[in-house]
Amino acid sequence: MEKILDKFLRYISIDTQSNENSESQPSEAKELDLLRLLRDELTALGIEATLDEYGYVMASIPANTDKKVPAIGFIAHVDTAPDASGKDVKPQIIKNYDGGEIPLKGVPGLALKPSEFPEMLLYKGKTMITTDGTTLLGADDKAGVAEIMAAAEYIMEHPEFKHGPIKIGFTPDEEIGRGVVKFDVKKFGADYGYTMDGGEIGELEFENFNAASAKIHIQGRNVHPGYAKGKMRNAILIATELNALLPVEQRPEFTEGYEGFFHIIAFNGSVEEADIAYIIRDHDRSRFEDKKRLISECCDFINKKFGEGTVTLTLKDQYYNMREQVEPHFHVVETAIKAIEMAGIKPKVQPIRGGTDGANLSFKGLPCPNIFAGGHNFHGKMEFLPLESMEKASEVILNIIKLYAE
Repeated sequence: MEKILDKFLRYISIDTQSNENSESQPSEAKELDLLRLLRDELTALGIEATLDEYGYVMASIPANTDKKVPAIGFIAHVDTAPDASGKDVKPQIIKNYDGGEIPLKGVPGLALKPSEFPEMLLYKGKTMITTDGTTLLGADDKAGVAEIMAAAEYIMEHPEFKHGPIKIGFTPDEEIGRGVVKFDVKKFGADYGYTMDGGEIGELEFENFNAASAKIHIQGRNVHPGYAKGKMRNAILIATELNALLPVEQRPEFTEGYEGFFHIIAFNGSVEEADIAYIIRDHDRSRFEDKKRLISECCDFINKKFGEGTVTLTLKDQYYNMREQVEPHFHVVETAIKAIEMAGIKPKVQPIRGGTDGANLSFKGLPCPNIFAGGHNFHGKMEFLPLESMEKASEVILNIIKLYAE
């Protein structure tokens, strides 16, 4: 078998950054470069695989047992986040990590430091994969892709490994919230699924945020500053006033666990006009609705103060908490817990402070918890991935398949 590290390095060498400003699907044609490669690699393994017009790779491995076993799907996304470049990734591989700082050699003076990221110390003696500081790494979610591909290769090379029907799915555009918008669950054919898109080793998640985006346009009025009294409306200042109306304690940097937040992610402004973008998150549906109502009320207040039409709000729901869809099929969670324990790992069942394709798939009728892919510090140049965590995640996939076949 090809080493899982070789698969991962091959996949991260392909730039697949998605584009939230694009209306096409996939949002960037370059995502198809990896999706085509994955289809071809699956086909070369003897697995029937297709790539459709929307960028979905779907593959199927028939059962090799006479037992009645549900079809289990494993899904990962190929795109990387718009937050940082995923082009020309130059990974660093540190064998037998000693617990010290890891210089990111592409940027002089930049380093991964255990004093800043104490979780690094959990991996002393392991093989660490990092960036060189100029790009993100792409472990989110090319680690998940490699883990599924390694499991698929093992199954095809070990016919004695008994299993029911296995479904494999690779998607584009998860990072911009559109990963499974056109995903045909019926065509995919799985009864239950798992996304391999979590963080550190042991994580298992079947709860996620309810999510919305808020885009706010502010129309100001520019007048020569020497004659501006009573006339100028500075859109930049109006925007900062609006932002100050939102509760400070409900920002991401002050929240954890089940606490939701308002997160300002973009600001562009001049005196004449300004644009602000937020993401709104909460695990509790009623508090989520309260947050949406609050940002609307803030916009209404600004319009009353400065005049109607000053603020235009576009509020859009993105996904919902999968828990209500997964709990009626709780065996998918129990099976994953047992599979993680079989790999010699202590399960860490926790809510996702984010979302995955699994959330939307669950609401499309495919209950789909999320399993660790192994990485840390996603979406930025400080991202790192212990190789052994990736190997264990692939082992967990095989354990899940084994448990359902027994």
